[in-house]
Parts: sequence; structure tokens; C-alpha cells
Amino acid sequence: QVQLQESGGGLVQAGGSLRLSCAASGSILSINDMGWYRQFPGKQRELVADIISGGSTNYADSVKGRFTISREGAKNTVSLQMNSLKPEDTALYYCNAHIWTPAMLRNNYWGQGTQVTVSS
Repeated sequence: QVQLQESGGGLVQAGGSLRLSCAASGSILSINDMGWYRQFPGKQRELVADIISGGSTNYADSVKGRFTISREGAKNTVSLQMNSLKPEDTALYYCNAHIWTPAMLRNNYWGQGTQVTVSS
């Protein structure tokens, strides 16, 4: 059993910063990649940023230059530093990871979601 536990969401004024963190725990052999998605009301989840095991990162155009994703491999955690937040960043943010289990199964896991609200 694998779990992703998120923390760090909340309410912030436009221009402010928040840091999201996600810790993976359970039966983990290795983690391919970890990332953050967000979902606006009535919309599908969209990629915000991800980072693969080698350290390469990928960002949505809308957050480039404002958000930074980082990972602590030894701790199986991923963080998202969000600066210069805008009201349009308001969404439910989900942690995601592709994880190899000891049974040699590669599965896709999601956190429960954390709300980020940016007031104007």
C-alpha cells in the first residue's frame, strides 16, 4: 500500500507565496517521477510541474518563472514553491507519483488534494 500525503495549501493574497509538500510512504521500491497537478471547478486535472528521478523538470507555461518543483529522493518527497501567486492559480492541487512497488508493479498514485486559494 502506497500513500501520498500533501500539506501546505491555504489562502494567500495575490503576489504572495505558498509551499506545497508531498510525502510518499508505504511499499515503495523506487519512484520514477513525482509532480503536481491542479483542477479548476468543472475542468480536468492539468499538469502544473513534474520532476523525474534524474532531476529534469517540466512546467506548465502558466507557472514558468513563478513555481519551482524540487524533490528529496532519499525522503520520497516533492515540494512546489509557488511565488507571485495570482487569483487564477486558485485550484485544488494534487500530488502525483509513478511508483515501483516491491512486487515490480509500476502504479500511478494520487494524493487527496489540497486547496490553494489566492485572493485579489
